[in-house]
Amino acid sequence: MTEELEAIAAAVRKFAESELAPYAVTWDQDKHFPVDVLRRAGELGLGGICVGEDVGGSGLGRLEAVTIFEELARGDTAIAAYVSIHNMVASMIDKAGTAEQRERWIPGMAAMTDLGSYCLTEPEAGSDAGALRTTARRDGDGYVLDGVKQFISGAGSSSVYVVMARTGGPGPRGISAFIVPGDAPGLSFGANERKMGWNTQPTRQVIFEGVRVPLSQRLGEEGDGFGIAMRGLNGGRLNIAACSLGGAQWALEQATRYLQTRSAFGAPLISQQALVFQLADMDTDLNAARCLLQHAAGVLDNQGADAVKVCAMAKRFVTDAAFTVANSALQLHGGYGYLSEYGIEKVVRDLRVHQILEGTNEIMRLIIGRALVEEAA
Repeated sequence: MTEELEAIAAAVRKFAESELAPYAVTWDQDKHFPVDVLRRAGELGLGGICVGEDVGGSGLGRLEAVTIFEELARGDTAIAAYVSIHNMVASMIDKAGTAEQRERWIPGMAAMTDLGSYCLTEPEAGSDAGALRTTARRDGDGYVLDGVKQFISGAGSSSVYVVMARTGGPGPRGISAFIVPGDAPGLSFGANERKMGWNTQPTRQVIFEGVRVPLSQRLGEEGDGFGIAMRGLNGGRLNIAACSLGGAQWALEQATRYLQTRSAFGAPLISQQALVFQLADMDTDLNAARCLLQHAAGVLDNQGADAVKVCAMAKRFVTDAAFTVANSALQLHGGYGYLSEYGIEKVVRDLRVHQILEGTNEIMRLIIGRALVEEAA
C-alpha cells in the first residue's frame, strides 16, 4: 500500500476499534442501529467514499474503498455492510445524477446525516431483478409509484431511497430509477425482519402507495434504471466482499490468540501441528481473496471491459472463502466459539448473508460463465 492508503487504513482502523468493536455484540443482541455512530463515520469521510469532492465526497477510488471496508468490518461486520450499501446509493446518484440532483442529495449523504437505502429486490423478484413489478406511472410533471420492495437495509431510518420501478414494458429495458425522500406521502415500511444475522441494521419492506415523485427526481432517462442498478452493484459487490474479508480476518486473529492461550492434554493447542496447518490454510485463503479483490478494484477503477465479470468473480470467491474461514475460526474455539460473548458466532451469522445479497453467488457464477462463453464466441 502507498503511504496515503496506509494512513487511511490506520484512521479507519482506529475508528473501528474505538467506535464499533466494543459495542458490536451488544448492538447485535439489542438490534440497535447506531445512527449517531454513523454520523461520526460521516465526519471521517466514510459516507461518500467514491463520491466527487465537489459535493462533499471523499473522491477516492475502489482500492481505497475496499481497504476502508475491510478495516470497518474488523470492528462490526453488520455496520460496515450497511455503510457499504449507503455508499452504493450515494455513488449511484453521483454517477447517474444531474448537477442539481448531486447538489441536492449527496452532501447530506456524504456527511451521513442523511442515510440511504437501495430498493431493487421485491417479494417476487430477487435474482431475476428484471421481473420487478413496482410501477412508476407518468402523471403530469411527475410519476406515481406503487409496489413493495423487500429486504431493504436501513428502511425506516433512511432519508434517501433509490428505487427501481417499471415505467415501460416487461424486462430490464422497462425499468427506470427514482430518488424518493424518506418522508414522501404514501411511503411506509413493514416490520423489522427477524434475521439470522445483520441484527444491528434494520431490514424492512418498503411500501409505495401512490407515492408522487417529480420528474426532477428521476435518475437518468426512462429505461436507464436497470443499467444504473447493475453498475451500482459492481462497486457494491466489491465493498461487501471487503466486509467479508475484514470479518474473517478478525476471526482468524481471534482463533490464533485462542490457540496460544488454551491448553489440552497437557500442552497448548498451538503446539498441535494439525491446528497450525489449519491456521496457515486460513491465512493463505484470505490473502488470495484479498489479491483478487484488489485486482477487481483496479479493473473497476480503470473501467476495464471485463469489470462486470471480474467483480462477480471477486464477490463470489471472497465471500465464500471468508465465510469458510470464519466458520473454521468458530470450530477452533470449540464450545466457546458458540457463545455470543466471544463475537465469533456473530461474525459467522453476519457473513452468511454476504453470499446471498448483491446477487447470490450462484448468479455470480452465471455472470462469469456467460462472460466466458461470449469471450470464446
